[in-house]
Amino acid sequence: MRYIVILLLAAMTMLSCSEEKKQSAPVVEQKSDIELLREKIQSNPNDADAQFHLAEFYERANLYQEQIETLKKVVAIRPDMGYAHFKLGTAYNRLGMYQEAVASFTKAAKYEHKQPMIYNNMAFSYGKLGKIDEEIAALQKAISMRPDYGIAHFNLGMAYLKAGKRDAAMKEHSRLKNIDEPLAATLKKQIDAGRK
Repeated sequence: MRYIVILLLAAMTMLSCSEEKKQSAPVVEQKSDIELLREKIQSNPNDADAQFHLAEFYERANLYQEQIETLKKVVAIRPDMGYAHFKLGTAYNRLGMYQEAVASFTKAAKYEHKQPMIYNNMAFSYGKLGKIDEEIAALQKAISMRPDYGIAHFNLGMAYLKAGKRDAAMKEHSRLKNIDEPLAATLKKQIDAGRK
């Protein structure tokens, strides 16, 4: 028995030594995904998919100006790439470039005409531009496409409040209660706060 324990200890010592040797071996540098993408783009600047993926890296790094410049290249190569127009509009929104955002969302809607999120985000841009009627119309379009779109109902209720249409905001609150109770409660607080 003692002999088995000694053998086990010896084997464990050998394993730990071999693990140390493995860890001390030189590490081969690997290129990052972004470096590989940049190389791919350098070899083929008209690769819209590679450009789009690079723009996604910029977005994750909160480098919105770089994202915009890259997405402009994407839509120049593939003008019908609706999702790229959508992402471009979203990046413009993040930089407070609302007029450009509306233009990008309008192009996105041309190619991705069944995506209510485009209209919800477009409404945000219109709201920031002080175009409440357009904001309301965009949100109504989003809801007509997806009647259970909770955030669009909430945003529509808020837009109605901005427009001084409390009764319309209350109707949105009633609709929202059946879709998203926490959002409905938040909208109700805003409606009640506006009454004071």
